[in-house]
Amino acid sequence: MIHRDMAQGLRELVGRAMSDPDFLVELQRSPNALLAQYELSDDERTTILQALARLATAPAGQHPYAFRNALLRRVAT
Repeated sequence: MIHRDMAQGLRELVGRAMSDPDFLVELQRSPNALLAQYELSDDERTTILQALARLATAPAGQHPYAFRNALLRRVAT
């Protein structure tokens, strides 16, 4: 589980994914390459990958919100 106070690397990645649709698309295409650029724990990396997996069922225009909601569910539990 991710601590309620997200680590800096995770905050940066989530912020960029929410504000830059091209980054989110690239994150979906090449998650491991992009995740390597951020300082993330194994739990944080797993959480991001699980959130990205949820995007497969979301309409393209809703990806940033689906990504955020998937992350929020993980952080809240």
